[in-house]
Amino acid sequence: MKAVFLDYASIDTGDLDRSHLAATVESWDWHDATDPGQISERLKGADIVVSNKVPLSEALLAGAPRLKLVCIAATGTDKIDLEAAARLDIQVSNVVRYATPAVVQHVFALILALSTRLIAYHEEVREGEWQAQGNFCLLNHPISEISGKTLGIVGSGELGQGVARVAECFGMKVLFAQRPGSEHLLPERTPLHKLLSQVDILSLHVPLADNTRNLIGPAELALMKPGALLINTARGGIVEEQALADALRSGHLGGAGMDVLTREPPPDDNPLLANDIPNLILTPHTAWASREARQRLLDEIAHNITAFRQGRARNCVNCE
Repeated sequence: MKAVFLDYASIDTGDLDRSHLAATVESWDWHDATDPGQISERLKGADIVVSNKVPLSEALLAGAPRLKLVCIAATGTDKIDLEAAARLDIQVSNVVRYATPAVVQHVFALILALSTRLIAYHEEVREGEWQAQGNFCLLNHPISEISGKTLGIVGSGELGQGVARVAECFGMKVLFAQRPGSEHLLPERTPLHKLLSQVDILSLHVPLADNTRNLIGPAELALMKPGALLINTARGGIVEEQALADALRSGHLGGAGMDVLTREPPPDDNPLLANDIPNLILTPHTAWASREARQRLLDEIAHNITAFRQGRARNCVNCE
């Protein structure tokens, strides 16, 4: 049996142990990256394909007659035509819960850095501001405590619940938004338009889908409290980037932490890359990427392949 990994360098920079994964099949092709024009050729002869972000359309899947298993090296399934895979009798498996500690840690790294104005103060020390004035401390930027603040969470799955647990340890009040697009309101959920005006910090933990694309736009940002913070470690495209840049420049929002953008890597003209936006922290889609999380990811892919070879469907996202 032959397997191919289409974009291995998106996971491993040389710091992981892939021996468990390598032992799952007799033959592997390892590719650091795969351009669109290379996908079809690399799928030929493969029984199993592993892909993080390489898109697999119906035409590509249909052109790989031996293919029986697609392992997504991630949780999100938006890069794979799941319906076509099911019609072609190709099982698709993903990996869940592997990055929860890393993402939760990253969310609070952003919240704390924004609330303490960590980067602004660090830069002023590097520029000599502290050394040049007579007081023992700098008080150039307002610092706020998160204890007692209200955190709004959009998305009540594994990651949203993980963030909520840590927020409570900080003494925060947590509100969960009603599922986007749902008409059935659970008593413990708050409609988004009502939640926005109540929260001091909004954290997003939903997949990118038709009901979440541009979920946070100009109207939603205007509903947020003056000075509120916005955190997005979910997917680019959930937040309208120009609207966010405008809300930060105007001073309506107090800050934002964005780990994801609509296009990745972003083009130079992305509105959030402008250098005049206050209290904005951009990280390059690294919330998930602790070494421990990436090792768990490889090991979970290995478990998925082993289960498949034993006739079991593990973490199958297109099985009935």
